[in-house]
Amino acid sequence: MSLQFMTYLVVGATFALYIGIAIWARAGSTKDFYVAGGGVHPVVNGMATAADWMSAASFISMAGLIANMGFGGGLFLMGWTGGYVLMACLLAPYLRKFGKFTVPSFIADRYYSNGAASVAVICLLTMSITYIIGQMTGVGVAFSRFLGVSNAMGIYIGMAIVFCYAVFGGMKGITYTQVAQYCVLIMAYTIPAIFISLQLTGIPIPQLGLGGTLTGENISLLARLNQVVSDLGFSQYTTSLPGSTLNMFVYTISLMIGTAGLPHVIIRFFTVPTVAAARSSAGWALVFIAILYTTAPAVAAMAKYNLHGTVNHAAKTGGDMFATESSLLYEARPDWMKRWEVTGLLKWEDKNNDGRIQYYNDKTKNETVAANATAAGWAGNELTVNADIIVLANPEIALLPNWVIALVAAGGIAAALSTAAGLLLAISSAISHDLLKKIWMPGLTEKQELLAGKVAMAGSIVVAGYLGLNPPGFAAGTVALAFGIAASSIFPALMMGIFNKKMNKEGAIAGMLSGLVITLFYVFAHKGIFFIKGTEFLGLIGGANSFFGITPEAFGTIGALVNFGVAYVVSKVTPACPEHITHMVEGVRTPRGSKMIGGAH
Repeated sequence: MSLQFMTYLVVGATFALYIGIAIWARAGSTKDFYVAGGGVHPVVNGMATAADWMSAASFISMAGLIANMGFGGGLFLMGWTGGYVLMACLLAPYLRKFGKFTVPSFIADRYYSNGAASVAVICLLTMSITYIIGQMTGVGVAFSRFLGVSNAMGIYIGMAIVFCYAVFGGMKGITYTQVAQYCVLIMAYTIPAIFISLQLTGIPIPQLGLGGTLTGENISLLARLNQVVSDLGFSQYTTSLPGSTLNMFVYTISLMIGTAGLPHVIIRFFTVPTVAAARSSAGWALVFIAILYTTAPAVAAMAKYNLHGTVNHAAKTGGDMFATESSLLYEARPDWMKRWEVTGLLKWEDKNNDGRIQYYNDKTKNETVAANATAAGWAGNELTVNADIIVLANPEIALLPNWVIALVAAGGIAAALSTAAGLLLAISSAISHDLLKKIWMPGLTEKQELLAGKVAMAGSIVVAGYLGLNPPGFAAGTVALAFGIAASSIFPALMMGIFNKKMNKEGAIAGMLSGLVITLFYVFAHKGIFFIKGTEFLGLIGGANSFFGITPEAFGTIGALVNFGVAYVVSKVTPACPEHITHMVEGVRTPRGSKMIGGAH
């Protein structure tokens, strides 16, 4: 059976499953649409939460980032996983006990202000729309590569699938679809990893294979990989760091608190009946997430090793990396390279006209490496490998069976669609429930609100598709930027709302706005959004990464500190928080049971 037919078969079967679940789990009330009726089992909710949280960034990009960055790529593992623990321990149980459907609803009641809720909606929409660009881009990449359609057609198909189960099913349809998507994506991630670990080390558990010895050799996988990348002029895989230690630290913190402030994940804890169930589902979600996250480092290292072994034959023998015969003839490149070249994510430029693919770091400061490369006739690195292809191409590089490659395609699409659906629901809820019902049109009936939610969802899908087709100039790194926005605007407001009973509405509003504005200012200045020539504006702020070497993607931590600081100062010079709000906060923090969810505390 051909790879193309097998891919259509597997991906088509998963689509039929998603649509079938949506038909079965249609939302008939606002309670079904927003929180799946509030009666989801903790294990089911944990699995759905894991799928909602593990986006295309986790499935497609994370292992690729670790493969490119080496040890320093661990900041994504620490940041995203640590952030989930923060959310589970410090936010989810208290917000569930408060009993509101959405994050802006909590902000509105806690800070006794529709103005605060409106600012929260602005922050939520900014974060969610930024985040969803990456999901739709991931959908387009996966479809264009595996289904043989254009990137645009892939996004259109993805929009149609999400429309079917998100608009009609709401949170109820999304929840049970995400359970199915989790099963698909986790099998798609772990099965190839098991095969490749067996190939390289003879160990079927990838987490153990990462530290294992290469089959038939007396050297560990990581030691050989260090040798390979060092010989090719790259930093040692197990010791490399992205920029300064300070930048890595604030980058990790930004990802952590940004994760804890993701509205589309927080809303999942309102789908269970009690606070105890919310805690239990958080624990189960962490278990399901850990399966993929502990596998990612092994996938990254093994894929990088196999990639170098494909291009540089000496990589698997420990021979001279710079011998001309060790490099790969372009005409003899494997089929997987030909397929990925079509997507534009794998590119080759013959700089010395020898018809061979040279893959090494031409910017190395190692004189020996540079001399060897010159002696071998190499004229600079000729191969560009986008980090996003590492996981998707991994089974092809390792020459695994077609059904495994097809399963990975289905997994990558499932990861992108599951998070896109969660984000779209958060956007829809913010518009229909928090803006229309709570502020602009309080007289809406439940039926009218449900219709408004579905219309808002459909509109959001159209906007998301447009942004996927026409990504803005700052689209690179949008996922990290989305976490930075959540970190600098939403997370501090939630933390102060729960743990600082004296925080008033003026402080919360000022804090959210200042955190959001300063983060966007720093990011857009570095992306050249304010001026056609970005360097003109960079000169005004002191140059690229001018704030102690901190990159734009890591600036969410600084924005959060600004948020906390401004909120504290403003709260001290404005009217005190009303006494009944103080008592309400104390009640939320009291470790008692919770009523069944009904959309009000």
